[in-house]
Amino acid sequence: MCSRGADMDKPSHTYSFTWQGIEIEAVYTPRKWSVIDYLEIKSINPARAPLPITETGFLSHYFEPDMHPEAIEGDGSKLIARLIAWLDAKARSREWLAYVEASKQGDLFGGLL
Repeated sequence: MCSRGADMDKPSHTYSFTWQGIEIEAVYTPRKWSVIDYLEIKSINPARAPLPITETGFLSHYFEPDMHPEAIEGDGSKLIARLIAWLDAKARSREWLAYVEASKQGDLFGGLL
């Protein structure tokens, strides 16, 4: 009998949180395709709202297995805290600050980049 390992069928974990008025959903899947951990981040409300880590409101992020064990521990609050810290850090970038300023002014031609 061929076995692909105990990690093959680990379930996904979905977490919702709000960052600066934007509702965000994060789905963490350990050992996706049995080889890599996967994190999907998307803005839910407003739908596809730009974030400092993605101008489309959607991001796929892959990393080494078991690199972020906090993603499946407890209620996910440690993972959410890390994601908020990542968003906060990227929100200090020139590009994001320019995007926020342009959004306030109703810039018709500008974008995140």
